[in-house]
Amino acid sequence: MGHLPYFIAKRYLLAKHSRHAVGLLSRIAVGAVAIATFSLFLVLSGFTGLKDYALAFTNIFDSDLVVIPNSGKSFVYNDSTQNALRDISGIEAVGRVIEDKVFLRYKNQARVAMLRGIDSAYTLVTPVDTLVYTGNWFNPERPEVVPGYSVAADLALAARDFSHLIQISAPIPGANIMAATSPSQVFRSEQVVASGIYEVNDQVNDRFVFSSIETARYLFGWQDHQVSSLVIKTNSGDLEGLKAQITDVFDGRVTVKTRVEQNAALYRMLNSENLFTYLFISLIAAIAVFNLTGTLIMLVLEKKNNLRTLFTLGQPLGGIKRTFFVNGLMMCGAGLTLGLLFGVLVVLGQSTFGWVLITETLPYPVTLTWSNLLVVGVTILGLGVLASFLGAERVTRRLLSKA
Repeated sequence: MGHLPYFIAKRYLLAKHSRHAVGLLSRIAVGAVAIATFSLFLVLSGFTGLKDYALAFTNIFDSDLVVIPNSGKSFVYNDSTQNALRDISGIEAVGRVIEDKVFLRYKNQARVAMLRGIDSAYTLVTPVDTLVYTGNWFNPERPEVVPGYSVAADLALAARDFSHLIQISAPIPGANIMAATSPSQVFRSEQVVASGIYEVNDQVNDRFVFSSIETARYLFGWQDHQVSSLVIKTNSGDLEGLKAQITDVFDGRVTVKTRVEQNAALYRMLNSENLFTYLFISLIAAIAVFNLTGTLIMLVLEKKNNLRTLFTLGQPLGGIKRTFFVNGLMMCGAGLTLGLLFGVLVVLGQSTFGWVLITETLPYPVTLTWSNLLVVGVTILGLGVLASFLGAERVTRRLLSKA
């Protein structure tokens, strides 16, 4: 008797029905679950692709770990701290950064930007030199800089324009502006050329201008051991452990942030959008999956006489309910399998052939992940369990009793 509900449920799923409408409704219910599964999986895969695409350039620009001072604009990075960091297992490379605001003037255009002076190890940590849109990365032995695309657009400058140099000025700390008789008493200036123009995203492009660390050190009047931050490349999965060791090296005077913590607002926004997208599509999927409830109720009414016979022969009410519950799960499982199968094929096809394009050359990004498969499977099965339970509850003792 224990296997009887599963046997009958399989028969109800595969066998022909005495009423054509019930069989048609069963096929429609399976199709609705398949379409709901396909839609949910496709939307989540598309959003994951967009998220990966949006973070691709940011992940190149930001380091695994960044060390910044707890207060002030700089902290001390001398030989002893440098050797201490080298002794920490899991650190591959450390780049020094000096940055602060500067005033840029080119021809008749001017604006404020953030000058980021970097050393030769910086590109080993974050390969920003690969993001050059036009021109070349700067040569540290020459007076060259690499502005962002938005900065270059505001100044209307072109790369490698040696006939018109860019003047970079930074205020001298402690200078008395009121007593100054010439700009040189208030500002340190440097004439440079834009060797190239980089492009990451609008926020970065509009903010940073890259130069050698020597150029930034001269403009800001900093000492050799002063840095604004350190960027670190790691080969360890224990970032929290590395953060604690690095903090100890600097006696707690610095804060160490991971890549996610550096872009906390961006990650929160993307995760929130992903959650609301999932909830919205899940609501639509719930409406489709709950067709199972109506189908099961129609099936109960069609098989009412057979159920009375089973009940009279001693099949308990719970066993009969279990029959329709299992039948609903089978229909849900069939629809889930079909939906995921077609969804995976479409995602793989889009990734390989780029059927749908955002621009003439850029295919719509999609990403196939196990997490999306798991989320869709759990969501559809959860809705299917609830819909099947509600349909099976239509089987009551009153329905099975003879009129």
